[in-house]
Amino acid sequence: MSKLRIAIQKSGRLYEDSVTLLRECGIELRNVKDRLRTESDNFPIEVFFLRDDDIPQYVEDGVADIGIVGENVLIEKEKTVVVVEKLGFGKCRLSVAIPRSEEWQGAASLAGRRIATSYPVLVGQYLEHNGIRAEIHEISGSVEIAPGIGLADVVADLVSSGGTLFMNGLKEVETILQSQAVLVRNERLQPEQLQLLERLLFRIQAVKKAKRNKYVLMNAPNDRLQEIIALLPGMRSPTVLPLAESGWSSVHSVLSEDEFWDRIERLKAAGAEGILVIPIEKMVM
Repeated sequence: MSKLRIAIQKSGRLYEDSVTLLRECGIELRNVKDRLRTESDNFPIEVFFLRDDDIPQYVEDGVADIGIVGENVLIEKEKTVVVVEKLGFGKCRLSVAIPRSEEWQGAASLAGRRIATSYPVLVGQYLEHNGIRAEIHEISGSVEIAPGIGLADVVADLVSSGGTLFMNGLKEVETILQSQAVLVRNERLQPEQLQLLERLLFRIQAVKKAKRNKYVLMNAPNDRLQEIIALLPGMRSPTVLPLAESGWSSVHSVLSEDEFWDRIERLKAAGAEGILVIPIEKMVM
């Protein structure tokens, strides 16, 4: 029987979310702690735990059929793979940071400067796009200390909260790339692997849709029912059930996380009461 081979990060910021995603897709994994390889008992998939920098190469070479990797790593490694799905976790940004005492005058401020980074390809593309000549110092780890020890004038590093930059006397001034985890595949997958990938992708998309939506129930006075229904788009239309108390109905629907609080405020203003909000585990369209 054919199996789908997936490469995920063996440690680091994408590991936990990648394993969690597979489990939310109903894929049971055998003990994954301190393992380099494992299989599932209920889905034809084999998991390889690799260094994130190596995942694009393994997928391009066909050692792994698919992989989960950050967009920043994928672009930096310049490997030939197909991006299948953006996964919505592992979000960060590659940014330029300069000493807090300096003024930022745009990309031109980098002309002739020494830039410390672990992403020379991305930084080089940024400089070329802006027509800037600068000196790139490629280093791995602890990029933010480079200006303090005289190795570089500025840095280009991954940023989540910016706290590490602040502690090293730096400030973020320009974003080069917004990144998140993506699912990639080898461009020469066999039909059997493509079919398995479609099955996995169906589950992933159901999990993602569930996280972006909430199931809501509320009591609504019948004389304002149409006004309340108009505020609830739902997947097709809200479900309306009569309550035991005359003149009232129970209304059920689904709200997007992006518009949730605005809609709830408007529903209350329209007369809805006893609003319950329930998380959705899976959402199949």
